[in-house]
Amino acid sequence: MFEHVSFDQVRGSYLKTLEQYVPIVARVHGDNHPEFHEVRAVFDVLVGKLRNAGAEKPMLLEEFARLREITHDYRVPQDVCETYEAVYQMLGELDSAFHA
Repeated sequence: MFEHVSFDQVRGSYLKTLEQYVPIVARVHGDNHPEFHEVRAVFDVLVGKLRNAGAEKPMLLEEFARLREITHDYRVPQDVCETYEAVYQMLGELDSAFHA
């Protein structure tokens, strides 16, 4: 049985890693997967809202809806590296925790 993980816990676990990985994945895979540039743009907005919210839970419904749309519900393309896959996995978990 899985224990419920809060949004703040997931954010604390993944945000720094995502901030490192997202620009790298955009640089490495952006030519073959131009949609990832949009993922990066939405992620940048999401991070800005998180930083401005402080201890409050920011409104991120639009950002997560857009990420689900761009990524086809975080479906990982077959021709990408493990870092790309990790980004989608972390974004998906962040999205799930936000809506829990």
